Amino acid sequence: MAAPSLSNNSRSNAVLLNKALYWFSRHWLSAISLILIVFNGLPWLAPLFMEQGWERAGNSIYLIYGVLCHQMPQRSFFLFGPSPMIPLETVQAIWQDTANPLILRQFVGDTAVGWKVAWSDRMVYMYTSPLLFGLAFWPLRRRLKPLSLWGFLLFLLPMAVDGTTHILSELLGGIGGGFRYTNGWLAALTNNIFPVTFYTGDAFGSFNAWMRLLTGILFGLGVVLFAYPRLQATFDQTANQIFLKFRKAEMAAILREQRLPDL
Repeated sequence: MAAPSLSNNSRSNAVLLNKALYWFSRHWLSAISLILIVFNGLPWLAPLFMEQGWERAGNSIYLIYGVLCHQMPQRSFFLFGPSPMIPLETVQAIWQDTANPLILRQFVGDTAVGWKVAWSDRMVYMYTSPLLFGLAFWPLRRRLKPLSLWGFLLFLLPMAVDGTTHILSELLGGIGGGFRYTNGWLAALTNNIFPVTFYTGDAFGSFNAWMRLLTGILFGLGVVLFAYPRLQATFDQTANQIFLKFRKAEMAAILREQRLPDL
């Protein structure tokens, strides 16, 4: 009597697994979007918690997302303060006069300047844009063809160039120095037609901030154009296979009930 019981349990588990997989295949975009909402939302809760005085909860989020991001304050958004971003010089004046990134990243803000979002502006753009482009993908999913691998790499190239030049700049000139902090080369190319604040630093509205915004958006768009059509095709095929499997099982059950020969 034990063997049939085990067989029935296995069959029941297989049915539940197929139903769950069928549901996910039909709602995969909603599931991924929900994950992205939570993933993108938690860093914004850190400054909210700090403002409310819930420092343990806020610092826990900073700690978790610090594994994923450098959390440099001059390249992060601040909430509950007078400005959405804080210049490096201000951070050094109110925190520590240092160019050491390990020390700078520890600054999470205060009541005067506000509280830091738990990851940088580039990370905000990188992970928010797939959420927004994913929602735009849904009504177009039957007409969009997947982006090729080479096309995907082209979408990633601007961010790779921007990030690499920042690293080289800071290795050569340190944080607060280097050719990507002053952007003298860009000022010469454009004949200084923009204000000094556009060329220098990482503040909101500067050239560096714009580059992080644009390259982050291109990254998100490339991810959606490359991955989402392929995911749609894969999950459509999976859902159809499971649907046919259930229909076959239903027909077999009907035939057994009618005591007809099974096909």
